[in-house]
Amino acid sequence: MDRRRFLTGLALGCSAAASPLMTPVTFAAAPWDNRLVVIILRGGMDGLDVIRPLGDPNFAALRPDLSEGSLPLGTGFFGAHPDLAALAPLWSAGELSFVHAVSTPYRDKRSHFDGQDILEAGIAGLDEGLRDGWLNRLLQVAPGVTAETAYAVGQERMLILTGAAAAGSWSPRTRLRLTPQAERLLALVHHDDPLFREASARAIAIAAETSDPEAREATREMLEGNEMMEGVGLGGSHVQLAEFAASRLRGESRIASFSLNGWDTHNNQSAGLGQALSRLSDTILTLRAGVGPEVWGKTAVVCMTEFGRTARQNGTRGTDHGTGGAMILAGGAVRGGQVHGDWPGLAEADLYARRDLMPTRDVRAHAGWLMRGLFGTAAADIERAVFPGVELGTDPGLLL
Repeated sequence: MDRRRFLTGLALGCSAAASPLMTPVTFAAAPWDNRLVVIILRGGMDGLDVIRPLGDPNFAALRPDLSEGSLPLGTGFFGAHPDLAALAPLWSAGELSFVHAVSTPYRDKRSHFDGQDILEAGIAGLDEGLRDGWLNRLLQVAPGVTAETAYAVGQERMLILTGAAAAGSWSPRTRLRLTPQAERLLALVHHDDPLFREASARAIAIAAETSDPEAREATREMLEGNEMMEGVGLGGSHVQLAEFAASRLRGESRIASFSLNGWDTHNNQSAGLGQALSRLSDTILTLRAGVGPEVWGKTAVVCMTEFGRTARQNGTRGTDHGTGGAMILAGGAVRGGQVHGDWPGLAEADLYARRDLMPTRDVRAHAGWLMRGLFGTAAADIERAVFPGVELGTDPGLLL
């Protein structure tokens, strides 16, 4: 039996795709100190309901059942969905913002699967091939990155971090339990293989760290002691993802990415979207409390979705797959308290295909400017390697 087959058998109870034992996991310091968290909102978040253009004269007529109870933002034009109330203190503190009327280059077919692939691959279309993801390509062009500094968190495969650069992965259901004898055997097997020796040692350390009762209790005390965590349930899987990401970002990791489901709102949108926004709010607040004030001040969280939804509500008080949508930004590094973007209007002639919010900017350009500001990534690298063919355009001013 060769060593890699032995390792696969040894990692009983672990997912091969998610197990740190199967992924080289080291934590050498990155050449930058800022942090980036990318949350993929799967299902097509309705940006027009999340950040509502109350000042547009056509909005209420298009959505008679989806425009009430908005949170005032003081912009004179936009209001927020009421289930974002838990994040209102972040807005007031300048740690929450939105970007409206954005999309990937994907048009017309409106397939969740294709849309998500294009979003995570960061490409103009599927004909370019799904070789790797844009966060992985960022790692490939970052100078001085000699070891893994990014994490894909959760059970789902994250195309966004797939590629030639090493990227760690972790799932709440991944459990690596080895007896002391098995650990010693593993050390002997890996003695002459630095790559696997380091990877297995780190995997064991992470497993011990995440399962140690005292460490978990200390983390929970930190979360429960934060006033903004009031009302956040600590048992949900989305909170577990945020807890683990925060624990890595407090240390040597600089990038984390995971996804949240539940954004496909064809029917009874008020209930479905409200639940999804509550989970997202819990996730962002857990990240904020988990990294602590110093790291939060260097962090940008960006929430992205594969496409928006129709401008007009449908017959079941929901919305169908659309085009232009919105991004949500949070963190101490973002320029909060603002709604960024060029508003296209909701008159029928202003809509894309006379049905959807018209995108006025490529979502990839905004992500590119986040890289520029957080990590100093060269514009040429962003336009040619990270997001091939994108035009960054002018700086939208997303960061402080």
